[in-house]
Amino acid sequence: MNISLFDYHLPAELIAQEPAAVRDASRLMVVDRASRRVTHTHFSEIAQHLPPRSRFFRNNVAVLKARLFGQRPTGGKVECLLLQPAEDARTWWCLLKPGKKTFNAGRFGLPGEYQAEVLEAGSNGNYRVRFHPERDESVTELSERLGILPLPPYIERSQDDPRRQNDNERYQTVYADLDKRIAVAAPTAGLHFTPSLIAELEKGGAQFHDLTLQVGIGTFHPIQVENILDHNIHHEWYEIPATAFAELNKPEAGPRIAVGTTSVRSIEDAMRRSQTAPESCLSSSGAVQAEADIYIYPPAQFAGIDGMITNFHLPKSTLLCLVSAFLTPGSKDGIEWLKELYAEAIDHKYRFYSYGDAMLIL
Repeated sequence: MNISLFDYHLPAELIAQEPAAVRDASRLMVVDRASRRVTHTHFSEIAQHLPPRSRFFRNNVAVLKARLFGQRPTGGKVECLLLQPAEDARTWWCLLKPGKKTFNAGRFGLPGEYQAEVLEAGSNGNYRVRFHPERDESVTELSERLGILPLPPYIERSQDDPRRQNDNERYQTVYADLDKRIAVAAPTAGLHFTPSLIAELEKGGAQFHDLTLQVGIGTFHPIQVENILDHNIHHEWYEIPATAFAELNKPEAGPRIAVGTTSVRSIEDAMRRSQTAPESCLSSSGAVQAEADIYIYPPAQFAGIDGMITNFHLPKSTLLCLVSAFLTPGSKDGIEWLKELYAEAIDHKYRFYSYGDAMLIL
């Protein structure tokens, strides 16, 4: 399949630069796959469109303040993006800017705060860096104190932009587990939920189940090959607790609604592994832990979800492939339908990408 099938034109003014004033005030496009009916509403009204006994499966990962700043011994500025721990808690794979100059210098840091050794250049433009914090017990503590949230490149912020204070709150879900600060991007479909909306849904009979997927920098990488089948999909670590995985395996208990594409990737990867090679992922307690390497595109089938909440995604992205596959499982018809839905969203001035509006597909 040619990548042009997953391309569309988005007016720049529809790229959301800030979140809605209130989380659940964002708009919501409801898509009924059986009837092909489309309803335009607001996220706060989602309860009116959900099937009875809906069960939500959501990613409770927290975003690390992963952008650190420092300088080389010569005084040159360095920007470091923490990606994931390497062999120990103080050694991380990072993106460095400038990369080559910093690698050649061998180290960078901030006087009185931390020093860092650049140990190795990786194969994907990343670097293995060992940190020596001077005031903190861990790299995570250092980053939480000195770092800033790594917003996506399409959200325009200078280093000292006053909106960053609001980003610290709004670029996290209200249910993020702060002990799981391991993501460099938020699971943005969950940003629309508020505590009061969750309570309202639970009162109406809905259930919420948490899982964790480490959202990595690969989520922003567009497909850069002509044939989407030639794209190397990014890998992301995830964990699904035993209780949540047991619920996923009870489709008769109520519709399974995945909150975001990160939840979809975790669930579908886990279902696939548990059926084909359970010894590779299932613990004795029934929990699942693995590295998601699943690539979902039409005409994929889905084993673990019956509905999905998702934002509006970038052109030529693997996320568009996933959503179009879910629109018409087992068929490629969802590709053109998704383009029609996106055209309708553009016509109705929906806001796109991480801070934008949402879509509920049932």
